[in-house]
Amino acid sequence: MIIQRVVLNSRPGKNGNPVAENFRIEEVNLPDNINEGQVQVRTLYLSVDPYMRCRMNEDTGSDYITPWQLSQVVDGGGIGIVEESKHVHFTKGDFVTSFYWPWQTKVILNGNSLEKVDPQLANGHLSYFLGAIGMPGLTSLIGIQEKGHITAGSNQTMVVSGAAGACGSLAGQMNQNSHIILCGQISQYNKDVPYPPPLPPAVEAIQKERNITRERFLVLNYKDKFESGILQLSQWFKEGKLKIKETVVNGLENMGVAFQSMMTGGNIGKQIVCISEETSL
Repeated sequence: MIIQRVVLNSRPGKNGNPVAENFRIEEVNLPDNINEGQVQVRTLYLSVDPYMRCRMNEDTGSDYITPWQLSQVVDGGGIGIVEESKHVHFTKGDFVTSFYWPWQTKVILNGNSLEKVDPQLANGHLSYFLGAIGMPGLTSLIGIQEKGHITAGSNQTMVVSGAAGACGSLAGQMNQNSHIILCGQISQYNKDVPYPPPLPPAVEAIQKERNITRERFLVLNYKDKFESGILQLSQWFKEGKLKIKETVVNGLENMGVAFQSMMTGGNIGKQIVCISEETSL
């Protein structure tokens, strides 16, 4: 079976701006048979995210994400529908997701790397599992719960510095005795600086003068809260309390275009690429 996939064509360089031409689409042959424990899945939606900029470098600068390799298939968050299964937990027609989904029109994956998703949690909006009812939603929810130091009835003010993206559009300056939750900093991703980037001296002086604390947050440290968090986000969405925004581009061939746009502020809410709109077999 001939399928299409996206590979990393070139690296932008540690201090370069990524462009669509850093990616290349090509055709490859997908094996006709799957092995025990595997599933064949048709890709429905793929995600592009700011953290992927780090994966374009030879060294990501992080111990929990690996670099993409030149001329190899790119991967990230994805949603698909099972076409064939030799794994005990999945059957034909199941909707599944993974954080390491190859950018291909169809994929053969180890079933242990997949999680089943219930479309009813998102009222049928499967792409939401890559955004508001997925990792970005969990990042916003758990980040505020665990690091926000929120006190009921205290008339606190929350400022989101990047409020147009997948996380910031869900989450809700520098006051006396305030607190900064540092989770992502897309404006610095095209610069060869450590993460978190050092503060300019003038900003550091204000931070000390006003007793402003600054703390990093990584959602992967709170996996025990993922299941309850997804259910909470789903409930708020169904009740109309969670307003979800996403920007959708169609076609695997536009993955690079969507990534470049996302890195330059072209998206409102989560940036999604629709690979196949047909959600039934």
